[in-house]
Amino acid sequence: MSLSLRLSAEWNRSKSLTEVGFFRFLSDYLANGSAVTIIVVSVLSIYFVYSVWLFVYRYRVLSQRIDIESRSLTKLYMGLSSGVSKNSMLFRYIQKVDTPVAQMMNAAINDSVRNATKGLTQLSIMASTSPFVGLFGTVVGILEAFSRLSLQKSASLSVVAPAISEALVATAIGIFVAIFAYTFHLILKRMAYELQSLMQSESEIVLAQSARE
Repeated sequence: MSLSLRLSAEWNRSKSLTEVGFFRFLSDYLANGSAVTIIVVSVLSIYFVYSVWLFVYRYRVLSQRIDIESRSLTKLYMGLSSGVSKNSMLFRYIQKVDTPVAQMMNAAINDSVRNATKGLTQLSIMASTSPFVGLFGTVVGILEAFSRLSLQKSASLSVVAPAISEALVATAIGIFVAIFAYTFHLILKRMAYELQSLMQSESEIVLAQSARE
């Protein structure tokens, strides 16, 4: 057997052992964990699933809106259109008035961006609270671990270390969820800024064309 094949076999074996060890640890953690710890892990799991779903949904919405407004703005710059595209979020506001004014356009932009960015507050809340929720689970786990250890006659490091490591899992999960939620929030916030900038540019061009007329 060649060296590359042996290395590949060793890698696959170590990977499978790691996966088995992780799932075994997770099953033992849930089986031996307290009710509070399991509730904390469940809440963090819901946080993670909801943040991923919210990010995917809002990312698709904002991407579509940005593409529409970008195409509309390009046509305005090139003189291919005398107004915004019919698919633009500004169109339904402009068609209601004879002459668009700056105050109306600003209100339309704010309303459109607000509707397109619903959910960013939830992502911010989850990013901020996830580490504290995990820390709460860790504190409860440590208290219960020391309570169990106090009933034993002697407590060595080999007894204390597993109990502490299991309690720290909740904090690790909380930080893990917070990283993704905060990253999702920043990505969507940047996309919202891009959408607002495009609509603001469209608004200024439309107002300039209206002033010339």
